Amino acid sequence: MAKILLVEDNEMNRDMLSRRLERKGHAVVIAVDGQQAIDLATRERPDLILMDMSLPVMDGWEATRRLKADVQTKHMPIIALTAHAMPEDERRAREAGCNDYDTKPIELPRLLEKIDALLGSTGNS
Repeated sequence: MAKILLVEDNEMNRDMLSRRLERKGHAVVIAVDGQQAIDLATRERPDLILMDMSLPVMDGWEATRRLKADVQTKHMPIIALTAHAMPEDERRAREAGCNDYDTKPIELPRLLEKIDALLGSTGNS
């Protein structure tokens, strides 16, 4: 079982995705803004982070840059979750430090494949 930090400010998206991840056997920790994501990533040490990019307080772009710049959190794989679906958006997410990218609305089978691939590559599946 992996610990996943879900960073999502939309309550409906957060509830749906956290329930589905828990049914797949993952422990889910939830943050609702970018600053809380950084705080929880440092304290909880998740195996993977699902990062909404449009967040209050601090957006996902900046939160990802800060997580990847910190020696304590830089190893944590991050999947960007965004409604922005243009190739430029994926490039921007990867430049910020995201290991992968997925678009909203979430297609769970596709997202689970990406999660499994990243957890497998870090030995935390």
